Order: sequence, then C-alpha cells, then structure tokens
Amino acid sequence: MTSTAFPRLSTPAGPVPADAPAWNRQRASQMPSHRYRDVFSRVEVPLADRDWPSRRLTQAPLWVPVDLRDGNQALAEPMDPARKRRFFELMLAMGYKEIEVGYPSASQTDYDFVRLLAETGLAPEDVTIVVFTAARRDLIERTVASVRGLRNPVVIHLYTATAPIWREVVLGHGRDALTDLILAGGRDVLEFAGDLPDVRFEFSPEVFNLTEPDYALEVCDAMTELWEASPERPVILNLPATVEIATPNVYADQIEYMHKNLARRDGVILSVHPHNDRGTGIACAELAVLAGAQRVEGCLFGNGERTGNVDLATLALNLHAQGVDPMIDFSDIDEIRRTVEHANRIEVHPRHPYVGDLVHTAFSGTHQDAIRKGFAEHRARAAAEGRPESELEWRVPYLPVDPADLGRGYDAVIRVNSQSGKGGIAYLLESGYGIELPRRLQIDFARHVQRHTDATGDEATPEQLWDLFRNTYLATADAAVGLVDYTTSEIDGRARTTVTVRIDGDERTTTHDGVGPVEALAAALTAHGLPVEVLGLHQTSIGAGADSQALTLIEYRDGAATRWAAGQDRSVLTASLAALAAAASRVARAYQPTAMR
Repeated sequence: MTSTAFPRLSTPAGPVPADAPAWNRQRASQMPSHRYRDVFSRVEVPLADRDWPSRRLTQAPLWVPVDLRDGNQALAEPMDPARKRRFFELMLAMGYKEIEVGYPSASQTDYDFVRLLAETGLAPEDVTIVVFTAARRDLIERTVASVRGLRNPVVIHLYTATAPIWREVVLGHGRDALTDLILAGGRDVLEFAGDLPDVRFEFSPEVFNLTEPDYALEVCDAMTELWEASPERPVILNLPATVEIATPNVYADQIEYMHKNLARRDGVILSVHPHNDRGTGIACAELAVLAGAQRVEGCLFGNGERTGNVDLATLALNLHAQGVDPMIDFSDIDEIRRTVEHANRIEVHPRHPYVGDLVHTAFSGTHQDAIRKGFAEHRARAAAEGRPESELEWRVPYLPVDPADLGRGYDAVIRVNSQSGKGGIAYLLESGYGIELPRRLQIDFARHVQRHTDATGDEATPEQLWDLFRNTYLATADAAVGLVDYTTSEIDGRARTTVTVRIDGDERTTTHDGVGPVEALAAALTAHGLPVEVLGLHQTSIGAGADSQALTLIEYRDGAATRWAAGQDRSVLTASLAALAAAASRVARAYQPTAMR
C-alpha cells in the first residue's frame, strides 16, 4: 500500500504475526531485512558465565581523546594547524593525560604537529602522546621519526584489521599470513623505537567485535609476548567496535572474554574504542568498563567516521551524574563546545546530552512546574541547613545535573517559565521576515520580549518583534561607536585594510596589514580601548530575493556576561562590520558611561 501523502513510502501491509497479542496490530513491512545477518551468525560470542552485570561503575577509566586523529580524518575539512593546536590546548586544560595526536605517516600536517610538540614543549611532561600507524615498515619508520626528541611519554599505536570479511576482501590474507604481517609490524616497531626512552606500545585488532574470539586472543597474546608486556612496561591492547553490529551486552561479553583469558594480563592495559553505528556507543563503552576495560578512546561530543566515535564528554558526565569524579573538568561546557565546533566546523545538536542549547529547557507546563518547585525546595533546604546551594545534594526534577556545575546559569529554565503563553517568537520572526535566530540569541531576546509584553499586556506582532529586535541589537544613530569607512588593497602580495571609526564623535583611521576587514576593525577597536571578544558569528537574512538584506549576529563576551549585537546591510561584510561596531558601542556604554552623556 502506497501513501498518497508520502508516495515513496510503502505502508506495512503484510500479515499480522500469528503470535502477536491482540493489542499489537503492527504488520509485516516491505523492508529487505532478510539481506542482513544477526551478530550471532557472524561471530562466536563464547562467554556464558559473565560477571559484568553485577558490577558497578565506581571510578573513571583512563580517557584518551582521539579527536586529533580519528575525529580529524572524518572531517570534510581537516583541522588546520591553528585549529589543531587550539583543540590540543583545550584537552590539556580539561585535564586529559593521554592524547592521540595524529597519524604522522599519513599526513604532513599530523607529522608537523608532532614535531611541534617535540620542539616547543607545548605538552606538559606528564601528558602521554599517542601516534597512530598501520603495520607497514616504511610507515612505522616515519611514525617513530616524528616522535624523536619528545620529552613526554609516548605510545606507538599499531593497528591492523583482523575480521574475516576484512581479511578476505580487503587484505587478501588468511589467519596465519595476517598474524605474520602483524608480528612483522611489531618487530619493526621494536627495531625503530625500542631504544627510545619512555616509549610504550599499543595494538588494535581493528574490527575486533567481528573477529573470531580465539583469533583475536591469539594475535593479542602474540603481540604482548613479542613486546614483552609487563607491569613495569604494560602494552595497551585496544579492542575496537569499529563498526557497531550488536547490542551493548554482546560487546561486554566479548571484552570480558578477553579480560579473563589474555596471557600476561597484569602487563596489559585493556582499552576499548566503540563507534556509534547503532546509536549505542555510550552503552557499549560503559558495559565494556564493567567487563574489565581500563581505558576508553573516543571524541568530545562524538565526532568520527559515519555516526562517530563514542562521546567522551557524555561518558564522563554520566559518571559525574552518578556521584563519580570523571577526572576531567567540564565547568565551562559552553567554551568547550565553542572550541570543538570551531575545530571541527560541525555544530553540536541542541539536544546533545549535557551540552546542547536545549538540554536544560522544558517546554511542557508540567515539567516547568516540577522544576520550579524543585528549585524552591533546593533553596529552602540550603537556607535551613545554612549551606551554599552549590554544596547540597542535587535532586531537582527533570534536571539530571545542576547546570551550574557545567558553567551555565538558569536562563534556559527561567526562559521556559517566562515564555509560557508567549511562545513562537522565533517562528514569528522567521515567518514574517525570514530571520533565523540561533538558540542562545532566542533565549536572550525572549527576556526583552517578556519585559515588552508584561508592560503592554498584549501579544507582540511580527512588526513589533522586529522593531524591538532592531532597538535591542542594532546600532542606533547616536551610538558611541560607528564604522565610517574601510578600504582594502594589496601591498607586496599582502592584504592591507584601512579602517575609519567614529568614537564619541571623533573619527580615527588606522591601517592593518595581513588581515581582512573584520579582523582589522577588531584590532582598531582594541587599539582604541574597546576590545570585543567575539564568541560566535552567525549569518542570516531579512526577506528573500533581490531585496533581501544581510543580518549578521555576533555573540560576544562583556565581562563575565555573554551578549549579542547585530548589523544589517545589503553586503554581508558590511553587516558583519556594523555588528562588531554595535558590540563595541555596548561595551563603551557599559564601561564608559560618562562618554555617553
């Protein structure tokens, strides 16, 4: 049966299964599910006597972010050196002590970044640097060359796919031949890196979760024997769910089988690297730790090939929400998000656990009421006990963690209350003017709308909303700062921008080399004592077609607060410059009140 509204869909019209209960009327669909085999027919899952279901997560594993290698290779535009360095500095600030920094034999940028670490001492000495390589002699040699001179502990991470379909289709090797290839790579690692101080080794049987358990065990034991794994110099065995193919309990069984049967277990750091193809990467990682894993590789907010790697931020904050120290700092999660978005050029979803713009927001009236009562009880309990609210047990309904723990206020929650009966602000602006506001600007603008509607007692029309928006965020004619003119030219192959700004009625002109107009205006404002720290820049438009105008929205820091300004013009560039000038006017108004009289 074909739907008239959705003609490309075939509404399930097969028979209702004979054993279906009367309350379940689902019918057989036309989906070709017969083409796929379940995990139990693809790989043996040998564990029957399992211990992991009765265990609890009581401490954080060793977290190893692989954003700079695995995450980076999955980007449409891989990170440039500046983005990579900024991301690395973020990881250091958050407290990560082991970081996979690249694939130096596959990328000159990665090689150069490892050399930067070796030559500048950017990484503190207690941070372990991990580099990744395939089991090929020339690649191993270049990888080892990249880490020479590092003062940090180093891990050489060797990988080879071991699952049957990869052996047969990709590599063209049987089990014995592939074992020989892997061991040859292990010997090359010893030859080139065996004399380096403070170097350890890691081996990943890629697609471990689709590899025969006895073969995975055989290869891993062979590598720990070759590399002489010991408690004093442990070998990392990393067991990836490279393509997620089963429910998380199956992966836990596979990990526990290895945990219980590995030779030289006291000389092994058992690591996991789950992907998220089935959407259960988080659960796979958590159950794997219950099953004996001691180390987890993943990416912040889950970037990676296809559906991504396991999300280290969610994993860590899941522990935090259970009263377990994640050993990583997330006390300014919005700054973390901004940095990751800048590096990856991928926005984090508004509903992403813990970090999304909407994760502390309730639109349902019953949720709002419960949250409101929870906050009231929390404040009353703090007053009764004479303790700061930040020290009390958290038990506010619908909020699994205190937003303040993550560096957030309660604006999103208060916004929901203030918007009850006055929703649709963003929809009215979009439908009336084509303007799309970022979520955080919607929250900021809602406060201004609330004051307006409280004063008038009426609902705001699209025209009133647009007037209010312009008066709130666009520069006014008497603004303290205004852009008078700018020109661009090229001198000896370098860009030159001349900017003229009006500050409190005085026009001032400066020239800037090697930067574009926006950067030049920012530098000019800074030189005149009005620095604007831009946190984000968003482009939208007013109207559509030939008569449309650009609208640039800037999120900037003003002391401890985050504020917004806007610029409007037919030119996107001029709109961006106007928005920056509007932000500077507000900075001047806040910190130089006498100049506004």
